[in-house]
Amino acid sequence: MLALKSLYQGFRDPKTIAKLAEMIAIEARKCSEPINIMEVCGGHTHTILKYGLNQLLPENIKFIHGPGCPVCIMPKERIDHATTLASQANVILVTLGDMIRVPGSQGSLAEFRAKGCDIRPIYDPLDTLTIAIDNPDKTVIFFAIGFETSTPMTAVLVEQAEKRNINNLLFHINHVLVPPAIDAVMADPRATVNAFIGPAHVSVITGAKVYRPVVEKYHTPVVVSGFEPVDVMESILRIAKQKAQGIAELDVQYSRAVTEEGNLTAQEKNKHFFEIRGDFRWRGLGPLPNSALKLSAQYAHRDAELIYADRLPVKEIDDHKACQCGDILRGLANPKDCRVFGRGCSPESPLGSCMVSSEGACNAYYRYNGV
Repeated sequence: MLALKSLYQGFRDPKTIAKLAEMIAIEARKCSEPINIMEVCGGHTHTILKYGLNQLLPENIKFIHGPGCPVCIMPKERIDHATTLASQANVILVTLGDMIRVPGSQGSLAEFRAKGCDIRPIYDPLDTLTIAIDNPDKTVIFFAIGFETSTPMTAVLVEQAEKRNINNLLFHINHVLVPPAIDAVMADPRATVNAFIGPAHVSVITGAKVYRPVVEKYHTPVVVSGFEPVDVMESILRIAKQKAQGIAELDVQYSRAVTEEGNLTAQEKNKHFFEIRGDFRWRGLGPLPNSALKLSAQYAHRDAELIYADRLPVKEIDDHKACQCGDILRGLANPKDCRVFGRGCSPESPLGSCMVSSEGACNAYYRYNGV
């Protein structure tokens, strides 16, 4: 039987990490400009800070944290959609773990649950089917979030609801796409990012090919990395080598799971059940065209955003004035730049979404950076 440690054994080896740090330093000395690496995915942020990888690098290599946390990028008005739906008569709202604590303008889902709304956090989307079957007199709404990684599971959920005629199950879709977010970061004239660590699990679905336009348009290296410390350090080494040679290429360090084309079956399922949303407002990045998904027209009868359109708020709502989550998601600020970080804002009492999520940059700094 496969032991859990066999999945990461060798990928956390201190001697290997130290040797990679030496090799990175050699390449970094050849570079005439700083290497500012954005790790798009929050999972990479946590690896970097948990294992202190940022402390092993030369001064001319810096990490800039990106918008790759699906909970963090959700604007307040979308949270208000969730709390409004949960407040409707005979509705059960189902969503994934961290989402329940993100503050909207009227409070979080956790606060609305405390007031008596039937809100159920889950970790397996398919549990929603059981909830709908067990409550035939209720309307069950799945508030779907996530990047390309989790989208196929929502597609399967819609497929099963159709096949099994579970007619009391609706969907509020908030699935977003990584490439438009990267493009928005780079298009900002204030951006200092000049290299990317590409997300691991997203790339398993999409394939590495989706980052090629970024490499070519901005002459910026993208290295798709695994989540283990050795993965990240090897990816930084590959970036440093490209920078030393003055080239920009798409590279896949996480080749044990990521291919150029990705998971074609998952892509086809997504294409069938979803279509590109014309516009979606990201926390921090603002409205980005073609950056999110919605249910395909043939499944509009399951679209809670359409069915409850007359009751859902439409006003855009900005973050708390003291919260710099938006700037952090754009790569323009560090969590410690925020004056309420670790003071008025903590995982127990978050002002912004970057502190709520287990993938958020503020949460990572709070956990691992001596706060």
